[in-house]
Amino acid sequence: MSNAEPHSFFATFFLILFFAAPLYAQEEGGRLYGNLESNSSFYIRDSAIGADNTPQYDNQLFGVDTWLSLNYSNWGFDFGLRFDMFNNSALLNPTGSYNDHGIGRWFIQRKVNNLLITGGYIYDQIGSGIIFRAYEERPLLIDNALIGLRLGFELDSNWNVKVFAGKQKRQFSHYESVIRGLSVDGFAQLGEDNRVTLAPGLGVVARGLDDATMDRVVNTLRFYTPKDREGLDPTYNTYAFSLYNLLTAGPISWYVEGAYKTPEIMFDPYAVREDGTGGTFLGKLIQSPGTVFYSSLSYSRSGWGITLEGKRTEHFSFRTDPQLELNFGQINFLPPMSRQNTYRLTSRYVPATQELGEWAYQLDVRYSPSRRWNFLANTSSTTDLDGERLYREFLIEAKYRHERIWTLTFGLQRQEYDQERFEGKPLAPFVETVTPYAEFLYKFDRRKAIKLEAQYMNTNEDFGSWVYFLAEYSIAPNWIFSASGMYNINPVMTDKLFYPTASVAYSTGANRFSLSYVKQVEGVICTGGICRLEPAFSGVRFTVNSNF
Repeated sequence: MSNAEPHSFFATFFLILFFAAPLYAQEEGGRLYGNLESNSSFYIRDSAIGADNTPQYDNQLFGVDTWLSLNYSNWGFDFGLRFDMFNNSALLNPTGSYNDHGIGRWFIQRKVNNLLITGGYIYDQIGSGIIFRAYEERPLLIDNALIGLRLGFELDSNWNVKVFAGKQKRQFSHYESVIRGLSVDGFAQLGEDNRVTLAPGLGVVARGLDDATMDRVVNTLRFYTPKDREGLDPTYNTYAFSLYNLLTAGPISWYVEGAYKTPEIMFDPYAVREDGTGGTFLGKLIQSPGTVFYSSLSYSRSGWGITLEGKRTEHFSFRTDPQLELNFGQINFLPPMSRQNTYRLTSRYVPATQELGEWAYQLDVRYSPSRRWNFLANTSSTTDLDGERLYREFLIEAKYRHERIWTLTFGLQRQEYDQERFEGKPLAPFVETVTPYAEFLYKFDRRKAIKLEAQYMNTNEDFGSWVYFLAEYSIAPNWIFSASGMYNINPVMTDKLFYPTASVAYSTGANRFSLSYVKQVEGVICTGGICRLEPAFSGVRFTVNSNF
């Protein structure tokens, strides 16, 4: 049976169900609900900023990405169906064009006494996701759903066992490697007043390669010199194990997780390989076990909030195909160790997690001495396993609230960023930035407010120094008008360029519409530590979001 045939079958089945559901919903107590997300882009070529030489700018001029989800609950069942459409999309490959449509997800779920049965496209994770995470990140078109079956059994009110098996989604088909796993999660209260709690767990995940993938690995190794092939012995099955626990005691929470992966073939883009003629180049298959240790310790009391995180990763590339790179075929998820900044310039350089090896930590300290003042200090650092610096950030921020009328936020960020490693740009210089920023929010009344932002980034690397301004006027609950500009005041590689953006958003009930004119500089886009280098953009964007 082809991939299209099961999609067609389930599409017909679910459409009949959803059209029939309203007829029975009132009588049977059923519930039908869903949401729509649609993003349209109109491309306007601008060679000055590098928005050119892709299919969208050269001839297509338009692209749209759409997700329409429907869910129905009745008779003790939960049903879900999602239609995905990509026309001239740049999400899968920012320099290419992706066109396809079909059933992006379906699932059926039923609980029978203490057993929860789920079949179809499943999103889930074990622990913090270090050995397994099936998830979706739409801005990067990552949809690593598990297509298979999951059984969850409640041993009692505090202990749960979960088993699953299936294959990982790949757009509208799937990878052929089989993934299966097991996890056990518990909860316990200690002490006379139950102030100390434990939430322990363990997980096991196995990945079995299919014959075609194994053949590709073996054929690749045939082109290696005897020296580069030494010690490489591909195996079909790889196993990953993890132990984790969350301890809470009053104001203190401590999460710790350790993971081990059995030796397997993986691709190392920084390993040196001989070409057989005396020359060398970067990138080759290696074989090694993998380990990850991650811990997070937090304290919260009397206006204080302190969180310290640390992670050590070594050779923990865990994919459906060991020769895949970037964000493709990832079975697991490694927690990021840098602050998720929200301002335009402070979030320009974001480090991607290094699955082959990194030491990383992050310290976040927040203090609120009164209702008017809030202070924040954050620092993070990432090095390779040899101690070579890859990323470092220092940030301090203060916020002052004057009654309920206005709020002033100001801060300073310092960054050190290995552009060659994180963006794959050979011989790119190490980027060092200093970025002061400020935000002023003024409320005219309960409905009307204005927000102003000013940011300045000083650097002598990459594109050079920037200034950024934003003005946003909102009329609750319907309208938001905004205009911003990013100006390259001290360029290194280009002339002085201006990147304007103007947008209007309208919300009514559960619907939101947004229209924007955008010029956006090339840069890294990150979601939860998963990053990708995006080219410059020039054009108009229209988005629709609706919940029903």
